[in-house]
Amino acid sequence: MPPSPPGVPAVPTNPVAVSAGAAEAVTGPGSPGAVDPAGGAAPATSRANAGWLVLAGMLLVALNLRAAVTSLGALLDEVRVGLALSGTMAGFVTTLPTIAFAALGAATPWLVRRFSPARLLVAAMIALTVGQVLRALTGSALVFLITSALALAGIAVANILLPMLVKQHFPHRTGLVTGAYTMALTVGTTVAAAAAVPVAHAFGSWRAGLGVWAGLAALAVLPWLPAALRSRTTVRRDGTSRRVVRPGRTRLGWAMAVYFGAQSLSGYSIMGWLAQMFRDAGFHPQDAGLLLAGVTALGVPIALLMPTLAGRLGSLRPLVFGLTAASSLAYLGLAFAPRGGAVVWVVLLAFGQGAFPLILATIGLRARTADGTVALSAFAQSTGYVIAASGPLLVGILHDVTGGWLAPIGFLLAALAVQTCAGVLIARPRYIEDEP
Repeated sequence: MPPSPPGVPAVPTNPVAVSAGAAEAVTGPGSPGAVDPAGGAAPATSRANAGWLVLAGMLLVALNLRAAVTSLGALLDEVRVGLALSGTMAGFVTTLPTIAFAALGAATPWLVRRFSPARLLVAAMIALTVGQVLRALTGSALVFLITSALALAGIAVANILLPMLVKQHFPHRTGLVTGAYTMALTVGTTVAAAAAVPVAHAFGSWRAGLGVWAGLAALAVLPWLPAALRSRTTVRRDGTSRRVVRPGRTRLGWAMAVYFGAQSLSGYSIMGWLAQMFRDAGFHPQDAGLLLAGVTALGVPIALLMPTLAGRLGSLRPLVFGLTAASSLAYLGLAFAPRGGAVVWVVLLAFGQGAFPLILATIGLRARTADGTVALSAFAQSTGYVIAASGPLLVGILHDVTGGWLAPIGFLLAALAVQTCAGVLIARPRYIEDEP
């Protein structure tokens, strides 16, 4: 774009860029493009403050990305009785997150072309807040499903936006910032799963155990409100059209989607069935639940470490093969010695589940621009969640048909093999914008 006449500020060429006048309060520290309202370079202190505000906003959003899901899982029996849900309806409730993440995540790039990221995040967190409040108040099974879908719609949009925001505002700290928000996501997941039942018991109703998390979602709105109120949609004025990135037409895009889907399939299967595996091996139900919680708790430091390593390594092959080895040993241990080495298998599973923060970091590492990142994030996550939706269901079917856990674990090992092949394809540094 030719330089602007004197006194006329240049129009941002990135359609998801923040407005310069407001600075959107989201320019990362040290970012070269930070500007102040007068059009000059922003002071270093102002840039640093803006970067911290963005980071705080991202972490608050990340804390909410699974709380609505895991709190419901912990209270599913109480909800099923309270709303008289049929077995089919209860099963649909458990698969609703992956359906929502896949369908609504795919629509996020379209939204990003029309609204600023700050406005989208405000709308997403408001939807999550309202959805969680209404589903905790209703006595209708149908309204419960609709309001749950509303809450999950907010999560789906935020899922896609966070990798884009990392790329846009912290381009030189991709691994560290991705690790930080993934760790926040893991903490939110763990706390909601652990606290939902005690909160429900303290207030005498499952409704409190579900509704309390609406307050956390409302809190996540606050850091983004000033930027959302001041932002405006930017358009190109140089007469050129922006190249549309289509990951679904590239080998890299599909490899990312398959890796995301295969690791999510195993993750949802483990969260859904690991406790039952340990109970069938002779553990007390409470101990089986603690072993499952151990996988999530150990995942907190791994969530911080994995993206940091990914950002520093030239090739991701060592991480891909290391995660595969850990998961393989854990699965074999669960198949042949579930009781004797339970703690070891939990530690190995926690490390193997580091594939989730790894793929989130890789989304940012395999795109040059914010546009490319949001397109790759939307395609990989929406397609991946379609793949993942079948995991817990097939594990349950195989267990019912065979009466044991060898066949389900064999299925998870096959999914791990597919994940590894996809991981090899995404390990080499390259960018989605350069793919033919």
